Amino acid sequence: MPQTRSQNPADYIVPLNINGLEGRMLHMPAPKNKRSDIEVMFVYGAHSSLERWWGLMQVLNRYGAVTMPDLPGFGGMDSFYKIGKKPTIDNLADYLAAFVKLRYKRKKVVIAGMSFGFVVATRMLQRYPELTKRVTLMVSIVGFADSNDFSFKPVRYWTYLTGTRILSWRPPAFVFRHIALHPWVLRNFYSRTHNAKNKFKDITDPAEIEHLNQVEIGLWHDNDVRTWAYTVNEFMRFHNTGVKVDLPVWHVGTTDDHFFDNGVVEQHMRIIFKDFHMVKINMKAHAPSVIADEKAAAAYIPAALKRKMATIA
Repeated sequence: MPQTRSQNPADYIVPLNINGLEGRMLHMPAPKNKRSDIEVMFVYGAHSSLERWWGLMQVLNRYGAVTMPDLPGFGGMDSFYKIGKKPTIDNLADYLAAFVKLRYKRKKVVIAGMSFGFVVATRMLQRYPELTKRVTLMVSIVGFADSNDFSFKPVRYWTYLTGTRILSWRPPAFVFRHIALHPWVLRNFYSRTHNAKNKFKDITDPAEIEHLNQVEIGLWHDNDVRTWAYTVNEFMRFHNTGVKVDLPVWHVGTTDDHFFDNGVVEQHMRIIFKDFHMVKINMKAHAPSVIADEKAAAAYIPAALKRKMATIA
């Protein structure tokens, strides 16, 4: 590892192999002015890669060592289908628990889950309650807790549910990947889709638009279509409030989240967790841009959470 912090994420990425599934892991050691035993694990959400979250990793690295593992079927990692399993939330939670046990052993760790990544981390702690003793802080970055947290209108909800159900089958997923996800199709039509409009609406510079297109094309090709579709279909139907987690949670919610109702998210998180702390940020998007640098990503770690993180570091 470099002695000074590199600006190239590739300098911190190493191979990862768990249970026969090959992927990658990004690890940044603690800064020289921070305690070396402070560990932060970041769990990304759907439509992700290690490179996408580089800016946020740089922010979290201010408080200690940060580690971000690939999830099976995401970021270019082998999918569960390779070993004859389905990418259920439970299987993803079991995989994450195996990673925690291997990586941290008896160390304590801050867990920060992004959107769907928070769902996986929550289910891990529900299935492996003994791991809560190793968690010094549980952070939800625009995470959610139940399918009822979505604020979609019925037509949109059922369109997503039906579409992802179809794409979780192998033949439709194959056709979708080779036609709908062809680079030419994505470059010319993706920005017009409902969710992508928010990503492109404030960008006018042609070079920046092309950069965003290139990153989006990479993300769609790095993520296994069947895994993406299966997990979206499952988390749009799941209910997760039946098992308590003996930890408080700090939740970062955006004031204009186009996916979730913050009030309903709070209700469900209060049922699951021992205590709940809401920190709202004035952002008109669910998540940072896929090309967000450290400065842009810093908005998702607001002042109140920074102070809380500082008390640990």
